[in-house]
Amino acid sequence: MNIILFDDKLIRPNLLPLTFTRPVAQIRTGILTIAEKWGHYFKNKISYLTQDYLQKKFNNPISSETGNIYVNGAICPDVQLVIKIRKLQPGKVIFKQGTLVAYHAGNGQFNSLAELHNHPFEKAGEYSEDIYFIRELWHIFQNNGQQIRNDYAILTSGRISQPITDPHTLTYNPENIFLEEGVELRAAILNASDGPIYLGKNAQVQEGAIIRGPFSLGEGSVVNMGGKMRGDNTIGPFCKVGGEISNSILFGYSNKGHDGFLGNSVVGEWCNLGADTNTSNMKNNYADIKLWNYGKDGYKNTGLQFCGLIMGDHAKTGINTMFNTGTVTGVAVNIFGSGYPRTFIPSFSWGGAAGLETYQLRKIFEAVRKAMERRGKVLDEVEQSILSHIYHQEREHRSWER
Repeated sequence: MNIILFDDKLIRPNLLPLTFTRPVAQIRTGILTIAEKWGHYFKNKISYLTQDYLQKKFNNPISSETGNIYVNGAICPDVQLVIKIRKLQPGKVIFKQGTLVAYHAGNGQFNSLAELHNHPFEKAGEYSEDIYFIRELWHIFQNNGQQIRNDYAILTSGRISQPITDPHTLTYNPENIFLEEGVELRAAILNASDGPIYLGKNAQVQEGAIIRGPFSLGEGSVVNMGGKMRGDNTIGPFCKVGGEISNSILFGYSNKGHDGFLGNSVVGEWCNLGADTNTSNMKNNYADIKLWNYGKDGYKNTGLQFCGLIMGDHAKTGINTMFNTGTVTGVAVNIFGSGYPRTFIPSFSWGGAAGLETYQLRKIFEAVRKAMERRGKVLDEVEQSILSHIYHQEREHRSWER
């Protein structure tokens, strides 16, 4: 059975700027990405049907004699849904309140998203159970604690944690703490009373760090000295974090290594928050927070009192940068200077509260190349073509270029 995760045409625009650089199913919520969750359930390699300019980077749909099943990439799987999909017969479909959940194409295959979206599916097969969709940007962090619990159960089932050998590390509810091989702990406090704590392979928690669960630290990532992780946090692989973080997610290869507060936020890959960068996550009048929405091409009411920063890949901030409540920054922005910049910063912007100009593509390539080289990665032609596509697509939002 071959699982192909597709970008829903109505959901994907709501998840920009994070989906500028990845399929929807590559979003991380909980310990794992959505695609990794599906991979664990089906014990099989997952492929994607995504935007044309992203398809070269991500696994192309592959045919299988056991059948190709197209699954909405915005869905976080659970046992009941997986059982239903396993029983799905060729030609049959599952819907949830008008949204396509899954389709068994038999040995058939769609060559593009347009072909899938234009397919005349029978309006049948309504699924009666609840499904957790990531439909909006804030859904990524809003249910992160529960997603950590779900993924923790999947990843640790039948396994034994590596022991905590440091005599100066204090733990609460240690049976709810799991260490992968190579984890380093030094004089830290781990409190798993309210949820599990998962420390990935070769992760490091330095002296004086305080961690409350639910919490996940990815492979090779570091919590710096004195870091305060307040709960419902996911730190993806190869990140460095410090200061105070609450109910936030860093996808991977991103740094928030210094003091400063990050709350109710999502940070993409290859980002760096300069020393004492701070995010506001609540208005002084306790009003609902509005967030820029690419699908609407305007601001959308989240209905939340807590919502901080949504940051696309390859973004950077200078020291002492301040972000107002409900700020969205696009891909490859460089923000610095005093004052609060605007709450929507288009991709490839350079500047801050005093004004913005265009961050030229060749300079972005230089910066990205150096950042990736430091982690043993290469900025290849595929990555460059993706950034080039976004640069031109986002020109419409850089009003100063008109």
